[in-house]
Amino acid sequence: MIGDFEVKDEDLAGRIGILETKHGKLETPVFFPVINPLKQEVFLEELKAVGFNNFITNSFILKKNNILQGTIHEKFGDNFVIMTDSGAYQILEYGEIEQTNRDIVSFEAKIRPDIAVFLDIPTGNTDDREEAKFSVEMTLERGKEIADIVDQNEDIIWVHPIQGGQFLDLVEYSAREANKRTNYKMLALGSPTVFMEKYKYDTLVDMIYTAKSSVSRGVPFHLFGGGVPHIIPFAVALGVDSFDSASYAIFARDNRYLTSERTYRLEDLEYFPCSCPVCSRYDPSELLEMKSEERYKLLAIHNLWKIREEVNRVKQAIKEGRLFEYIQQKAYSHPALYSAFKSILKYSSYLEKYDPRVKGNVKGLLLFDHNSMNRPELLRHSEFMANLKPKRNKVIIICGDKLGSPFISDPKVKSIQGRNRDYDTFVALPFYGLVPVMASEAFPLSQFEIPDIIDDTTLNETILKIKETLRNKNYAEIKFMECEKSVLSHIMSINPTL
Repeated sequence: MIGDFEVKDEDLAGRIGILETKHGKLETPVFFPVINPLKQEVFLEELKAVGFNNFITNSFILKKNNILQGTIHEKFGDNFVIMTDSGAYQILEYGEIEQTNRDIVSFEAKIRPDIAVFLDIPTGNTDDREEAKFSVEMTLERGKEIADIVDQNEDIIWVHPIQGGQFLDLVEYSAREANKRTNYKMLALGSPTVFMEKYKYDTLVDMIYTAKSSVSRGVPFHLFGGGVPHIIPFAVALGVDSFDSASYAIFARDNRYLTSERTYRLEDLEYFPCSCPVCSRYDPSELLEMKSEERYKLLAIHNLWKIREEVNRVKQAIKEGRLFEYIQQKAYSHPALYSAFKSILKYSSYLEKYDPRVKGNVKGLLLFDHNSMNRPELLRHSEFMANLKPKRNKVIIICGDKLGSPFISDPKVKSIQGRNRDYDTFVALPFYGLVPVMASEAFPLSQFEIPDIIDDTTLNETILKIKETLRNKNYAEIKFMECEKSVLSHIMSINPTL
């Protein structure tokens, strides 16, 4: 059925899904390149050559310029899943437009795209709460006023935008109200572009989390204007399923060159750090010597390659259960991304809620520094240890960073357990804290890699975790073994009476 959304794989709050449209199945996460019907920097056949079978275009521009005589697929072909925006961006840039919401939506129903957005009122980056509240209320009213058109055109996936900007309580209200309107098969967060342009990625993370945590999990979620590769993994980790942007073309016209981690000025590059068809054929100096229109096209094609590559990297990370590791690595490429990563860690319980307990493709965890202690798997282990009931009133702690894996099979552990059968036995590990020996074969208590040199914050937090566990278990006797040369050797100073 049109609008059905089937989730195939999950990691953190991100997922790979299949969205059913009347022109084919669309695998998410997915990026919709913006196509300007008046001026196409990249033609549709070139778009398809990069790997895009979908795009978004502006119904307001189509209507204003009388570009279509029939349906949108009659003009652009049946080989693409086509989404139409409504002119809200023009409202944000220029103020009110000379079309009503009902005019735009009636036109969209006539041209029959696969996915369509009504004419919402963007909040933008206003600091005026009343102005932001007005945009939320008007957007909700506009979604209500065209409900009859939505109901009469069920073969179109109608999108309900969420507004509120930096006022998170308004974002939450907007999201909850939009979520009640079940005739809208897709939800979308509006007005993020202004925050991305100023590198306020931590604010963007807060906006996405607030909206996503306020709507149904099964509804596909779109982020308007999410067009730079380096922010895509963070948005997907929070549950965003699709993106759109004209960034690939806008940046090209400004001689800006996208990479997975940052944006370069073309004139600052001597070498291309990429092997796409453009970068394999030319070097930066050759592009700079070209006529501007030719250069813009080539840069736009390169930028599209990088966006598509980033989406595929994120999908692969989800398949492997390594999305946390991927955004952690990405975070160190720019301070603004590190701020985004730290903001995501504020919502660790939300990520843990949706992160699958069983991940068939995961070979083991890669743990780097104290931030890794916020992984869902480690949060679950801490909860498990908090609820674990002691079987005996005495305990032995074996420092495990020098032991073989799994610990239950290590000869030293077997020997210690054999001589001390009236003791509970745990292994002390950096990042994890205490691990019951008898449970150490369970994933991921033995399946992990850690650095040879562990940062002090991780060690200190591990010690605090061990102290808290032992305090709560109220053991009468605590013995430490194999800890003298361990990185956790200072746990031997724990007072058993704590």
